[in-house]
Amino acid sequence: MSGIRHLELMPEPEDSSILTAVDSDAPGYPGDAYGLSDDEARQLRWPMGPIVRFLWPWGAIGFSAVVASFILLYPSIAPLLGEVLPDSEWAYQESGIRDLQGEGTFGEGVRVCIVDTGIDPSHPDFTHLEISGFRDFYFENSEAIRDIGSDSHGTLMAGLLVGNGTFTGAAPEVSLSVAIALGPTGKSANEKMVSQAIRWCRISQEADIISLSLGSGAENGGTSSSETSEAVREALSEGIFVVAAAGNFDLQSNNSDVSSPASIPGVIAVGAHGRGGDPWIDSARGSITDPETNQDRVFPNQKPEILAPGVLLWSCISTDKEPPYAYSTGTSDSTVLVAGALSLILSLHGDTISGDDQFFDEHEMQLVKVALANSARPAPNQDSKHNTKTGYGLLDAAEWSEQVALEFGIA
Repeated sequence: MSGIRHLELMPEPEDSSILTAVDSDAPGYPGDAYGLSDDEARQLRWPMGPIVRFLWPWGAIGFSAVVASFILLYPSIAPLLGEVLPDSEWAYQESGIRDLQGEGTFGEGVRVCIVDTGIDPSHPDFTHLEISGFRDFYFENSEAIRDIGSDSHGTLMAGLLVGNGTFTGAAPEVSLSVAIALGPTGKSANEKMVSQAIRWCRISQEADIISLSLGSGAENGGTSSSETSEAVREALSEGIFVVAAAGNFDLQSNNSDVSSPASIPGVIAVGAHGRGGDPWIDSARGSITDPETNQDRVFPNQKPEILAPGVLLWSCISTDKEPPYAYSTGTSDSTVLVAGALSLILSLHGDTISGDDQFFDEHEMQLVKVALANSARPAPNQDSKHNTKTGYGLLDAAEWSEQVALEFGIA
């Protein structure tokens, strides 16, 4: 602090509101630059010493007092902030979800199972919601439906999918089941819990879609032969679509591929982008080579498959908070939007896609992924059909539906 006491703030001649710090012995601009004498020009300069003495410690104390006051008053002003802060309607508009909802579907008749930290069923945006199933694999207490996440991760994800109050989620009329398999921090380190939850979604809940806003890198046990991956393969073989987060890139983890189980060929791996389509900086890249087979990945299973909105999305949190809303960012969020878009498509075309046997076989699921890849809008600066950062491009739910209709000959 003492090193800047000898400096002075000199106004710029062309704009006096711009102050330049100069050594007190520096001559500065001559008086005629200001239309003044040299002495008068010198008097325009502000000595830093008194300013520094004022700012420290009184400025720091004042700043601390303002911060403390904001924290104390936040509960009373937060509802007002919610009225003026930007919402995330752009995410539903840019992704084509609103266009697809305009065709008259909100996901009715489709069974979605979310594996996360739970859900707060008392949230005002869930008053319409009837939860089809709930199971707690973390504390093994399934009597009380709740969210055990310290940051309400599961409720945030559920809000993006089925919220219907202050905002409308991607598919608010799906039949929703929720499994707790992540701990309070939202981490997915316990393979046994996650795999049990996925099998519960498959066997007990007969899900059409399993949404996994979770994942592990290979160095964290997320290998292709992990319990979670085996449970996902079982789900795929039973005709259940699995949508999983590509992962949030962590410099310390040295990830070289999307997270597992998003890395499995049949899974739809989802990365995140911000408003306008630029990929989120921490959205994980995919490897050109499948680490399980050491063979190059091929269309339509290159990773990630798609980017969806995932930056600063407004959603629901615990009703213990006031207001019970918050912003969330990550590939977790974008995963739920893709699961929601797929719910709308299955609500419209599911009977035709599944054929006479009403079962989504491997070929039919593959065609849905082909349609997804062909429907994607190129991300900014994307110069190839597939990019290891942006996948096949940006989610366009309405066009995805059109491409599904094309692949299956739906008039």
